[in-house]
Amino acid sequence: MSRHRSTRNTRNTRGSAARSSVRRRAAFPVLMAVAVLLAVWVAMDFPPLSRGDSDATSRSGDLAWSATPGTPAAPSTASPSPSPSVDHDQVLSEQLTPLLKATTASLSVAVLDVENGDGADYGERAGKTYDTASIVKVDILAALLLEAQDQGRVLTAREKKYATSMIQVSDNASADALWQAIGGADGLDAANKRLGLTATTGGSGPLWGLTQSTATDQLALLSAVFGDDSDSPLGSGSRTYIQGLMGGVAADQDWGVSAAGSVTGLKNGWLARSATGLWDINSIGRIVADGHGYLVAVLSSGSVSKEAGISLVEKAAKAAVSVSASGGSA
Repeated sequence: MSRHRSTRNTRNTRGSAARSSVRRRAAFPVLMAVAVLLAVWVAMDFPPLSRGDSDATSRSGDLAWSATPGTPAAPSTASPSPSPSVDHDQVLSEQLTPLLKATTASLSVAVLDVENGDGADYGERAGKTYDTASIVKVDILAALLLEAQDQGRVLTAREKKYATSMIQVSDNASADALWQAIGGADGLDAANKRLGLTATTGGSGPLWGLTQSTATDQLALLSAVFGDDSDSPLGSGSRTYIQGLMGGVAADQDWGVSAAGSVTGLKNGWLARSATGLWDINSIGRIVADGHGYLVAVLSSGSVSKEAGISLVEKAAKAAVSVSASGGSA
């Protein structure tokens, strides 16, 4: 009996060992699989597992990590707040207000930065225009050159002589001759439609100095003379010709918008009105300040003297360029 039980125990022991061996062999692949998964998890740098309280910003505050492994958080769609726009016209008005409080005169002012297109204007009201006085002489010459272009010719020697005297020393007799040559107010008005002037009307009869205009219209004229070739009806030769004459005005007429910078083109006008004894003082041109080119036009009426009018125009030109140069924050 004891021998039989010993044999049976031996068999049971052997069976148990065999079953343990089988279980170990069966568990081995599972353990290997778990080890592989853990290795992959670490290699891919997934966030640590949690019990449902995952914090998407727990990895050094990185918002790209989400509570769901492998799913990036949606990028922020918030856009930066736009910078408040500056009303250049309002700033210019504020700059000119103290000047106008100290005078009986009124102003029309316009400025354009030819580098970036920034500009401002003041005093532009429907129906309000100013006597041009002698600044219209640039307009007369532009009309003459357009006519010559249409006819496929250059200016005659006599026309050039008149043009030089009219622009550089503001000779009125020369202006009379060329006013007639372009057909007076009708010729000027026709040319201005092509040049982009919309609020300018030629003076009646021989009175070219009483042509009515605004600063913004004079800026359009300056743009046709000093602006891009492709935007001007004036050909390159015509533009260069006017620029050259405006760059050589007589020294005693070097005032007005030239006070705001180095002048590259200038034409002034002045007229005492017999009915009131008050002065029209105007100035248009192109100047350079702080490396930028500016087109500037200042028209005024009602100054008590020529000197007072010149001072007002120069201060207005400086204010206009300052506003444009500062981006409207002057």
